[in-house]
Amino acid sequence: MAEKFRVLLSDSLAPQGIELLQRDSRIQCDIRTGLTPAQLAETIPPYDALLIRSSTRVTREVIDRASSLKVIGRAGVGVDNVDLDAATRRGIVVMNSPLGNSVTTAEHAIAMMMAMSRHIPAADAATRGGKWERGKFTGIEVFNKTLGIIGLGNIGRIVADRALGLKMKVIGFDPILTSEAATRIGVEMVGLDELFCRADFITVHTPLTSETRGLIGAAAFALMKSTARVINCARGGIIDEDALYAALKSGRIAGAALDVFVDEPPPPTHPLLTLDSVIATPHLGAATGEAQVQVGIDIAHQLIEFLTEGTMRHSVNIPALTPKELETLGPHLALAEKLGRLAAQLIEQAPSHVAIGLAGEAANLKAEPIVASALSGLLSGFLDQQFNLVNAPYIARERGITVTETRSRETADYVNVLTLTVRTAQGVHDVAGSVVGNRALRLIRIDGYRIEASPDGYFLMLHNRDVPGVVGAIGTLLGEAGINIAGLELGRDRIGGMALSLVEVDGPVPGPVLETLKTIPAITSATLVKL
Repeated sequence: MAEKFRVLLSDSLAPQGIELLQRDSRIQCDIRTGLTPAQLAETIPPYDALLIRSSTRVTREVIDRASSLKVIGRAGVGVDNVDLDAATRRGIVVMNSPLGNSVTTAEHAIAMMMAMSRHIPAADAATRGGKWERGKFTGIEVFNKTLGIIGLGNIGRIVADRALGLKMKVIGFDPILTSEAATRIGVEMVGLDELFCRADFITVHTPLTSETRGLIGAAAFALMKSTARVINCARGGIIDEDALYAALKSGRIAGAALDVFVDEPPPPTHPLLTLDSVIATPHLGAATGEAQVQVGIDIAHQLIEFLTEGTMRHSVNIPALTPKELETLGPHLALAEKLGRLAAQLIEQAPSHVAIGLAGEAANLKAEPIVASALSGLLSGFLDQQFNLVNAPYIARERGITVTETRSRETADYVNVLTLTVRTAQGVHDVAGSVVGNRALRLIRIDGYRIEASPDGYFLMLHNRDVPGVVGAIGTLLGEAGINIAGLELGRDRIGGMALSLVEVDGPVPGPVLETLKTIPAITSATLVKL
């Protein structure tokens, strides 16, 4: 009799998911909930798989003791309770089930919009209090109104679909989705400022990142109609709560519906909770019975498929490659990801086309994982989620990005060359690199300028006229600012033409220093790049 795969379920799970695991003759599922990290570390050694939700903490110590563990399955989206670095180093696949909550969160956003437009919470409370105030609660129709959606991932697309069914006009902003892909789902892509100006309702469906924190703030509210209403069922902090309170209190906008707050639960004295123009719910976006059942079923299927067939779905850390393939491709995968991260910092609009070129000895390599690694680096510059060789191509296709690859046996100065070309509505950017020796990575070209640098750390990328004194002026300015130069690479198109200076520095460069660099007469642009 074949040995069974042992699965430990350490958190509660919908009975339907448990049933799937228990009725598979190849699986032995043990349920032990409420374990501390120390207890889990004692329990985990014989198990092939660990199935968790948000309560279980999978620490480095747990993973160090997990001598048989092949996969960690998270029923839901977030994996912040798992030490991903430790799991990756041990070769343990970490999977989540990100789709099960999408419909319920989107429906909650629509419900919040309807509740806000018809004053349902306040009207319900008044009626229960013995009042019959029909005139006080006159609402507005959503029919023919414009809904602005910020973030058109899984949830944002479902919101768009439901809003179109309500005969609303839907406009959207997404840094990755192309206009062609948006048109296919009935959404008009616009700039963020235009969305703020035109929308009657604005709903946000993005992750909380350094770029999206405070995305809807005082400047955004200043652009909105006085009748505009905002909805946040994503993450607290994307809407600046102080700016929202000021906008509502002054009548700058008409209302807000919030399922999330910066601090949860918010204190009863929270200023926004004192306003009649605000409706609030306690982070209920994913709180439906159907969603809990679906994420349980999804993760059970994923674990079974991985353990019995080797299939990986929604992996957040491990590339779909054998250890032998990883050994051969490893340096090129790392280089491709670095090139993607660099390209993401060169463009300001969503990419529409990405081309990956493999030249010289690189032309003999397996292209698919290299392409996926470049996409992983590129997309990570726009989206706050874990990308790998499995999900990056899928997300690129979903976002309407065309991806091509080319091969050439010839290369001029290097044995192997990887080239990444990214096209946006504003133009084309290309970067190239090479693996030197067995594992050393080199950046060899940026937008036609030939350079050679190790793609690691912080760089000041300066475009300047090729005239004497520029390097000295840069060094003097950085020295006065207390910024150490670790390395310097120069490239130019021709003598006396334009040049690119790549200045390696030891850490981040403050914004005021960047602005001062731009005042040097010969410098035309100055940006900070992190690789």
